Amino acid sequence: MISKACELKRKRKVRSPSLPIQKRRKDFDLVEEGLSEGEAVSEASRCLGTLSCQSCDLCTLLCPDLCITRNEVTGQVEIDYDYCKGCGICAGVCPKKAIEMVQE
Repeated sequence: MISKACELKRKRKVRSPSLPIQKRRKDFDLVEEGLSEGEAVSEASRCLGTLSCQSCDLCTLLCPDLCITRNEVTGQVEIDYDYCKGCGICAGVCPKKAIEMVQE
């Protein structure tokens, strides 16, 4: 069972401001100024914060029963429960833990 929605959302990476080239040549100050607190939180959530499907397709590639597919129209990951034998490989390889094994 996919416990969290499969969405392909991409956030842009936050770039830290840097000194202009003319100032870099004059001294040994830091080139990059770093991120503000808000920018740092945004960057961390871009990389680590989402625990929903990120469309990596590892589950699709490693399913021995080939019962996990991606809907061509919606882009959603779909599991055909008539063919799934419940081995749990998909849940084990999902880096975001978006697939959860539930006992029936």
